[in-house]
Amino acid sequence: MTKPSGIRSFFASVQLAIVLLSLIALFALIGTLVPQREAAGELAQHLSPALFSFLEKMQIFDLYSSIWFILLSTLLAVNITVCSLDRFPATWRRFRNRPVPLESSHFENLPPENRLQTTYDIRKAADVMENLLKKEYGKVDRQDEPDKSYLCAGRGHFSLFSVYVIHISILVFIAGAMIGSLFRVEGYVNLAEGETTDTIFLRGKESSLTLPFHVRCEKFTLERYPNGMPKSFRSDLTFFKEDKILHAGKLLVNHPLEVDGFRFYQASYGVVPGGKATLSLQKEGGGREVMNVAQGYTFDLPGGEGTFQVLRVEENLMEMGPAVKISVRSPKQETVFWIFQHIEEIRTSSPDIFEQVPVFNPGLFRPYTFALMGLEEKYSTGLQVNRDPGTTIVAVAAMMLICGLMLFLLSYSRHILVKIDSSSHQTQVLFTGQSYRNSGALQREIRNLADRVKTLLEEKT
Repeated sequence: MTKPSGIRSFFASVQLAIVLLSLIALFALIGTLVPQREAAGELAQHLSPALFSFLEKMQIFDLYSSIWFILLSTLLAVNITVCSLDRFPATWRRFRNRPVPLESSHFENLPPENRLQTTYDIRKAADVMENLLKKEYGKVDRQDEPDKSYLCAGRGHFSLFSVYVIHISILVFIAGAMIGSLFRVEGYVNLAEGETTDTIFLRGKESSLTLPFHVRCEKFTLERYPNGMPKSFRSDLTFFKEDKILHAGKLLVNHPLEVDGFRFYQASYGVVPGGKATLSLQKEGGGREVMNVAQGYTFDLPGGEGTFQVLRVEENLMEMGPAVKISVRSPKQETVFWIFQHIEEIRTSSPDIFEQVPVFNPGLFRPYTFALMGLEEKYSTGLQVNRDPGTTIVAVAAMMLICGLMLFLLSYSRHILVKIDSSSHQTQVLFTGQSYRNSGALQREIRNLADRVKTLLEEKT
């Protein structure tokens, strides 16, 4: 047999596997204790710029995508593969070859409970033993000699491959983790109510990604506690491609939606400038008109004096509260001015405000006086968008690992060996067995089998 090379022996060593697993566990511990990716920005405030820069270059703040983690995972995959290939031929021979108990040495020094006497002759006792073993173990190998008989049965031989199922599951897990690390997408997008997009912005990169579908925020709902603090918020989203709706649902915190491999999380919300405003229009000597307007809204004044247009809607202009900027175009000129909701309070604090800043006068365009009655808040929803192509592969690996562990823990390969011969003018039945692990369970199984055989032979006597 060819002696394995030094490199092959190195990668096949159990010591290497222990070192690699220890290092991976250490990296996982560091990744748990040290803030990763965007969260590392808070840590920068407590470290010197030089130390933070060094740790960043060493990829400590992105360990699971770092070259170190990928290198360790690759070495572990090579180690597992070489170990499995080296040991598989011997395992296959164990699976294919059943021990034939032709040697009396198998039955030397047996305890008394592994021996029993019967008045049956050798062939009849062998027939009874063979029928019982077939019921318990299925296939039975039997060899008769003039003065003795040997029988061999077994069970659990597929458990010999449990370690390879576990090894393959680890390899699949590593492959899934690497695919996820290399091809994972992490982005975000802000959508106002009624807005549609097919583009997200990638985290940590100055680039964007076009989605294979569109997403629209139909409605954003914010619930508050009596003290005004946010209680819960959700987004009603619709996903569609070429006017065909793929999915529609409510997105809540910790309840993501998944569409076409992309997972959407409710991350944040905000108020969008330029929401709707409620304006009143009072004409001297005439009636009053109330209207809901938004940025860009245009209409003709009732008396035909000009065209009114909303240029901007501000939630808090210059710390003086809500305001709307409007333009009135008449045949003679264009008049642009601001309408403040709290104009009376502003005039109280600055009585000559209209003289100093004429554009703050809501009656600048005669014969009309405008008033801002309030703003209707318009929210935007902040969505976190992730796609990890390795998730399915990791899930398959987890299922394989569970199957391999169950096969390893709940079963074991063993052979039951029986010898029937004559001793002191009586027929004796000897029991023993072979297993590669769990010898205690094998001995209990042999004793139980011996008790059943004893009872069975006594009943037929």
